[in-house]
Amino acid sequence: MAAAATCAAAHGGAACDFTRKPRMFPIRDHNPSSRTPYVTIGLIALNLLIYVLTESWGGNMLRLWVENALYPLAITEGMRLPALVTHMFLHGGLLHILGNMLFLWVFGDNMEDQMGHAGFLVFYLACGMLAALAQVVTDPYSTVPMVGASGAIAGVMGGYLLLFPRARIDVIAIIIILIRRIVVPAWVILLVWFGLQLIMGLTSGADSGVAYWAHNGGFVAGILLTLPLFLRRGGTAFWNRTRGQPPHPATKFRPSHIPEVRRDRRGGPRG
Repeated sequence: MAAAATCAAAHGGAACDFTRKPRMFPIRDHNPSSRTPYVTIGLIALNLLIYVLTESWGGNMLRLWVENALYPLAITEGMRLPALVTHMFLHGGLLHILGNMLFLWVFGDNMEDQMGHAGFLVFYLACGMLAALAQVVTDPYSTVPMVGASGAIAGVMGGYLLLFPRARIDVIAIIIILIRRIVVPAWVILLVWFGLQLIMGLTSGADSGVAYWAHNGGFVAGILLTLPLFLRRGGTAFWNRTRGQPPHPATKFRPSHIPEVRRDRRGGPRG
């Protein structure tokens, strides 16, 4: 099965995911939502369920995957329009879905907290559809199927950037063989990510197999769709009240118990 997914490599086809370069993974923010994010949890559960059903070791429902993926040429010709929604619940590999769901978990809860459950669901689906259309516009005659939730999640990230630019995000950074946990403001990781997607979208050919313009379109859509809420909250006055962070107390995390391993002058590890 070939797949030009909006995120990760899928069944031997082209794709992209949040686990590709650079090796930086947000693992949590410091201000979890003040109420249970039922929609975010539900979206994660639904995506995982459908992934299992479409895998050979699960339900082996390959037809579900093939019939509900998004084919840009079909959309261009006004066919298979429901795929603008269904494609974002299909994934092409374990790293694909795990990377997407991690980003959704980190950034989705506070967006749902601000928008409400129903509002966030509409926002999420709208971002996913607009992201898909952005990819179709840039490659309208492609017959390679596109799947993945990353366009919708990019929208969540764009909205998060607008509302909470100074939120503290724990990031795992992998530099060659060095793995470290660092804390960075949300605007740093989100703008770096968007900048890389934009550069790759401008410099990569249509055959790159990575739906960069779905990411870019979703991110911009998320900012624009969040703008009315931001203005209702007072615009920059909202930032002044919240210091650019989710408007509830930060969680105090326990220090990590992972020991730091250093090398002595002879090159060997010491504890």
